[in-house]
Amino acid sequence: MPDTSLSQESWRVLRIQGEFVEAIEALCKLPPAVSVFGSARLPQDDPNYQSAVECGAQLVKAGFAVITGGGPGIMEAANRGAFEAGGTSVGLNIALPQEQDANPFQTLELDFRYFFIRKVMFVKYARGFVIYPGGFGTLDEFFESLTLIQTLKIQPFPVVLVGKAYWSSLIEWMRNTLADEFQTIDTDDMDLFSLVDDPAEAVQIIYDHYTGRRVVGENLPRFESDEEEPTGEGTRLGKPAIRRPKH
Repeated sequence: MPDTSLSQESWRVLRIQGEFVEAIEALCKLPPAVSVFGSARLPQDDPNYQSAVECGAQLVKAGFAVITGGGPGIMEAANRGAFEAGGTSVGLNIALPQEQDANPFQTLELDFRYFFIRKVMFVKYARGFVIYPGGFGTLDEFFESLTLIQTLKIQPFPVVLVGKAYWSSLIEWMRNTLADEFQTIDTDDMDLFSLVDDPAEAVQIIYDHYTGRRVVGENLPRFESDEEEPTGEGTRLGKPAIRRPKH
């Protein structure tokens, strides 16, 4: 059998481009939105599920659309709260080897083949992240948001962890090991996110930042060109890499 893998690469690029175009066209008209993350495994009787329902409803009442990954668990809960409150409830669904059930509380549904495109959309149209207890995917979104803010690739926005019992040990490790012992992050980087138990407090933090009453990442440096040369892509231009002479 001839190897057709190289001939398929150009078509893969077109599929990627098409998925970006479809997602951008669908999401660019959204009102200000907040992305909510958390485990797909938590049942409806879990207190975090009930909290996420309340969070989705509160976000709608504050004027935000709600974006989730479209699946069950916390995603369903946040979509449900937004849906039942009469708001815009977006699900960015993903095709997985093990089928993910799309929750029925979505007013706008998108299906993604590629994780990385879906992740861009979570950030590009969000004015904040609310992050409930979850697994690897939830942790991935948490740390990616901090990386983008820390490296100045996006304008800082609130990242709010909900559930002190779940998140406190991780935060303690970050502070003691990353910041203090090994100094692989700055102490100020611990101010790039908030930790709460009350979903109303999470919504208030995001609302206060959106209305200018609260500043996230106020200790971060700023590029002079931020406002003068907007990219329109949700990221900052920044400075090109410095090429070091080869030895």
